[in-house]
Amino acid sequence: MTTDPASAVLPKFLQIHFLAAYPGALLNRDDAGLAKRLPFGSAVRTRVSSQCLKRHWRVTDDRHGLRELAKKEGVEGVRSKIAIEREVTGPLRDRTFAKEAVDAVEHAFLTKFYGKNAKDKQQRQALLFGRPELTWMRQQAERLLSENPDAKAAGAAAEAWLKEEKANLNQLRDQNVLAASLEAALFGRMVTSDTRANRDAAIHVAHAFTVHAEQAELDYFTVVDDLRDREQGDDAGAAGVFDTELTSGLYYGYVVVDVPLLVSNLTGCDRRDWRGEHDRALAAQVVEHLIHLVAEVSPGAKLGSTAPYGRAELMLVEAGDRQPRTLANAFREAVATLDRDSNRSLAQRTARALTDHLAEMDRVYDTGEARFQAAVAELRIDGIPDGSLRELAAWAGDLVRHP
Repeated sequence: MTTDPASAVLPKFLQIHFLAAYPGALLNRDDAGLAKRLPFGSAVRTRVSSQCLKRHWRVTDDRHGLRELAKKEGVEGVRSKIAIEREVTGPLRDRTFAKEAVDAVEHAFLTKFYGKNAKDKQQRQALLFGRPELTWMRQQAERLLSENPDAKAAGAAAEAWLKEEKANLNQLRDQNVLAASLEAALFGRMVTSDTRANRDAAIHVAHAFTVHAEQAELDYFTVVDDLRDREQGDDAGAAGVFDTELTSGLYYGYVVVDVPLLVSNLTGCDRRDWRGEHDRALAAQVVEHLIHLVAEVSPGAKLGSTAPYGRAELMLVEAGDRQPRTLANAFREAVATLDRDSNRSLAQRTARALTDHLAEMDRVYDTGEARFQAAVAELRIDGIPDGSLRELAAWAGDLVRHP
């Protein structure tokens, strides 16, 4: 099994594998309020969607939070259906501009970015805008209103400007490569009205799922009315009877960082020239933060009643120059939660399945990835260097800084 040295590989891709356990929780719900599920191999598993994971990593109030990093760099993003009203034309309504003129400019901007049905907020797509883009659009709206004080002229001028500048958002890239926000650079963006403003995601996140069959229970609970008094003749029963689904599980998760694309999205360089004389400090910092977030930030609903807080018990990072590959197939056959024929725990049997599958992939493909892990004793993989989470993040960050 390839473990070292990092200097022997070209870290075009960083693969992050993690195992994390949560008892009695409802981490991610579907439209019926039940835990999300995934049929895989020999069993149906409990699942946490990639959207849920990314959302928590993006907005968490943590020293490694991506939102805090974006704010520090001045490139935070806003994902919303009402970004134009709130961030572009909204601040102009307190000025001396006529309400009808602001309405006309607002309508033009809404139609441009949200489409012909923009008047109905429910039919709009929630678009991701970078703070620099919103600032720039507000400046342009203010200019149009200053030059065209009446509603008809302002609306016509806005429509003409938007039509002439078909790639409105894309032209900002020449001035500020991160105008679309750090989030767009990491997780991608689609703007149908300005396709050249789209961004390909540099970080790819799989849905996490339990390595074993789903473990679920319907939790029956009641709400008690504190003011009811049996002695006064009040009904002593519950004020409400409810139920909710709870699940427990050991989850496998998988994240890939396309390092050349990450450096390109953050610096504006050509993807093929990512190892050139570019400042890769932010890219390295993103990788370090991401590793901490994957390990330490828990997804989860029903915080008040389940306290679904946990940390990954295995973090394995691989670096290499070949197409990434998931290790999910190590659990295609669900790990038995109880095995009376084995003295090994669920964690130990999970680690054995992962180790065996990794060894087989190495034997067949001989791709030569460099590896480093941070793991508790039961989940540690033999033959791979290990250390603390901080050391793991630093190791991965250095690969990006000095490829």
